Amino acid sequence: MHRPPISFPAPSKRVLVVCTQRIGDVLLATPLARSVKAAWPDAQLDFLVLPGTQGVLEGNPDVHQVLAFPQRASLREKLAQLGKIWRRYDLAFAAIPSDRARIFAWAAARNAVGFTTAEEASWLKRHLLKIAVPFDNLQTHTVTMGLRLVEALGLPAIGQVQTPRVPAENWRKRLEQLGLTRITDYVVIHPNPKFRYKMWDSDKWITLISWLRQQGVEVLLTGSGDPTEAAYVRDIASKVPEGCRCLTGLLSLAETAELLKGARLFVGPDTAVTHLAAATGIPTIALFGPSNPVKWGPWPKDWPAGESPWPFVGSKQQGNVRLIQGPGDCVPCLFEGCDRHLDSDSKCLQDISVERIIDAAQEALIA
Repeated sequence: MHRPPISFPAPSKRVLVVCTQRIGDVLLATPLARSVKAAWPDAQLDFLVLPGTQGVLEGNPDVHQVLAFPQRASLREKLAQLGKIWRRYDLAFAAIPSDRARIFAWAAARNAVGFTTAEEASWLKRHLLKIAVPFDNLQTHTVTMGLRLVEALGLPAIGQVQTPRVPAENWRKRLEQLGLTRITDYVVIHPNPKFRYKMWDSDKWITLISWLRQQGVEVLLTGSGDPTEAAYVRDIASKVPEGCRCLTGLLSLAETAELLKGARLFVGPDTAVTHLAAATGIPTIALFGPSNPVKWGPWPKDWPAGESPWPFVGSKQQGNVRLIQGPGDCVPCLFEGCDRHLDSDSKCLQDISVERIIDAAQEALIA
């Protein structure tokens, strides 16, 4: 239950959103920031994130400054982190249910809003927050969950995921550098998720890309600069008989978002770039296996704040996004693959046929 109402400065002049988690978590916290800025347009809103995730906030008009604090730090470094933000803000949100986020929010502002879970009965955890919102990890979408923090303050919730962006002139120059200025009819595919248990079969990616090329559209493959990921994506590109462009390691998150905005279609697994594609409004096909789509399904562009767009079981089209869930009575199991570890295969994903994805792609291309 919510604690009794607290008198917050309204509007707050300086606001901090703490989201010390992965890229996708930070991206899906942007509706929280959008809601705060819509209610209090003169507020200065900052984010506190982990290094390597701040790129997803590049060019976000709601964000004044991004602080990136390393997760692994000595005691002296942790105290210095706390000192850097100590009481600098009127209001702070702990956008994830972690001790780290709550402590930073508490240090940053006397008025902190965040999550607690049923398992967390500690007095300290509860009293770091002026308003504690019960966290649901199963039946509530991540966007909706974040918006409950602003609703707890009586502010209207806006379910708008903000993608990073690059100034138009800079993006034009970048396209020239990449030799992409003449490519206007293209599909983007991001075949590699962060973890193996979210992977589709590489041979199926090759078949899909080959089919797309036979339809007369260019195919651009994206991926990070991680050596293992880059090698995986390049291997796929090298085996497509009709050829395709491999951009792995060449684009920032903001540049990836700009590339997506011009695409006719995006296809990808459960990963941050799939969330980016959905937020741009382009037709998006998302392959899901063991993950919970109610919580992590891509949020379609302009989807209203409220309940999750996705059921727990079953494939569905919502707005610009088609979520295709793998078959099986155990789906979604919510585990890390069939062997319960990050490097495990997931049979439900491997059992998604390439014909099923081709059919979905064909429908999207002719729509």
